[in-house]
Amino acid sequence: MVEVKIENSWKEALASEFDKPYFAELVARLHSEKAEGRRIFPPGGLIFRAFELCPLPEVKVVILGQDPYHGYGQAMGLSFSVPDGVPAPPSLKNIFKEIEDDLGIRMSGRTNLEAWARQGVLLLNAVLTVRAGEPTSHAGLGWQAFTDAVIRCISDRCEGVVFMLWGNYARSKAPLIDSSRHYILQAAHPSPLARGAFFGCKHFSQANALLRATGREPINWQL
Repeated sequence: MVEVKIENSWKEALASEFDKPYFAELVARLHSEKAEGRRIFPPGGLIFRAFELCPLPEVKVVILGQDPYHGYGQAMGLSFSVPDGVPAPPSLKNIFKEIEDDLGIRMSGRTNLEAWARQGVLLLNAVLTVRAGEPTSHAGLGWQAFTDAVIRCISDRCEGVVFMLWGNYARSKAPLIDSSRHYILQAAHPSPLARGAFFGCKHFSQANALLRATGREPINWQL
């Protein structure tokens, strides 16, 4: 078994994945690239940050991204999030615009989404690492097998989780989710390439309505 520093509830739930050959190969390839001097984002200590901030029993919402930002100082282990002080990438700007329109609130300009994660929002990228300046460069490493297992784990072990699937790639994960036990909200990707099709999805108010209907605390989306 590959030893992985990940939050304990996830470590227990995903133990069988860490035993599989693909995961050992994935780790070996990451070590090899680092030994070759390649810069990999996010930094090693942040690769499993989403899991650290949102233990499995606390998951209420899942927002699925594709892979980390590949620019310096951007990736922090949470889908769509960048550290405070880093300009919001275009997709994050559109997410904030939709929240403001949907909920009638003003966002502060903060770009760090850790506050969402601490409330039970798993900000999960399907691929957890990337080479600096090379988008989707780690898409073939095996991360999707791992994060598909994460989605199946949530589907099997949790109840009433709201999955936000934005864009065709995220929507392709819908078959991994038991829709009789969970809620699946689908929309266009918030990227400007979607030409504004994301706007008006109202996923943030819908998620909170679903959480309230099942007796759980809604998410405070205002940063």
